[in-house]
Amino acid sequence: MVVPPLDKKPKVAYPRVMTENFPNIVGQDKAKARLSFYIDKYPHSSFVPNLLFLAPRGCGKTTLAKAFAKNLASFDKATGEPKDYLEFNCAQIKNVKHFFNSIVIPHVRDKEVTILFDEASELPLDVQMVLLTILNPNDERKNVFAFEDEVFVFDFTKQTFLFATTEAQKLFHALIDRLVRVDLEEYSFSHLAEILAKKLIGVTFEDGLLQEISSVLRGNGRQAQLMANDIRSFLSTKRSKHFSRLDWNKLKTSLGINPLGLNAVEIQILKIIKERGARTLTNLSAVTGLSRECLQRDYEMYIQKAGLMEIVVAKGRSLTTKGAAYINALK
Repeated sequence: MVVPPLDKKPKVAYPRVMTENFPNIVGQDKAKARLSFYIDKYPHSSFVPNLLFLAPRGCGKTTLAKAFAKNLASFDKATGEPKDYLEFNCAQIKNVKHFFNSIVIPHVRDKEVTILFDEASELPLDVQMVLLTILNPNDERKNVFAFEDEVFVFDFTKQTFLFATTEAQKLFHALIDRLVRVDLEEYSFSHLAEILAKKLIGVTFEDGLLQEISSVLRGNGRQAQLMANDIRSFLSTKRSKHFSRLDWNKLKTSLGINPLGLNAVEIQILKIIKERGARTLTNLSAVTGLSRECLQRDYEMYIQKAGLMEIVVAKGRSLTTKGAAYINALK
């Protein structure tokens, strides 16, 4: 299987402060430049907009949101007290009452705080409706909300709300309109190689090997971190800290790593189509024993993204030329 070359994109001159604010964040230059603008202006304005971080899984949205929040937390305000940083998983927020009793009253009211609401697509609908009022933009940068005979003042010169999700379609559209979007890009091979190198300081690689390893990581930074752990474990049995192509082949065999990082089910789907011709989703579901939703959500998306399969309304699922070559190469 031929490994695609490292991505070559024209270099853009982003502000120097971007690197200072996010020294450990690989890639995402456009997002880092925007966030650095807000950080740079924050000591003078005491305000940043409430943000919505959007990205596919494993692209570092939560990591970048945390890094941004901690940059804000490092500033001392006029009171001389640092701004706090907290994060909550939205799947744990049950309803509006829980939102106020567990988050607003103990952590937001009269506080200087930045809060990251991770997995924002899991926010209950009634909480999203409340946030429409709380986050409604205005020149005063303050909003008031009455709940259970109490009046709560949300002062966004003191408080900043950050939201992160992979599934913006699950958020109420009017809520999205009240937030400034920070869209992240999928990692390139070169960025994944850089993440690996950062996680494996002191390890040297045979020429071109980092690129080859990056090709199986599915564009996912989290997979790069897991691969770094596997390489570190492999090298723990060697005296040398050099990772060769022979080492990589041994590791691939031990872990069952396939070209482009495809898993066993994805390869099974390609083989079924190769042997039986174009298939409908219903037929693939029957043959594999997996539900239609599971096939679409967990397997077909990456196969299509890798350019191995195409879906034609009249024919169903069929292999591309690249997909046929992939299966032939496995043999």
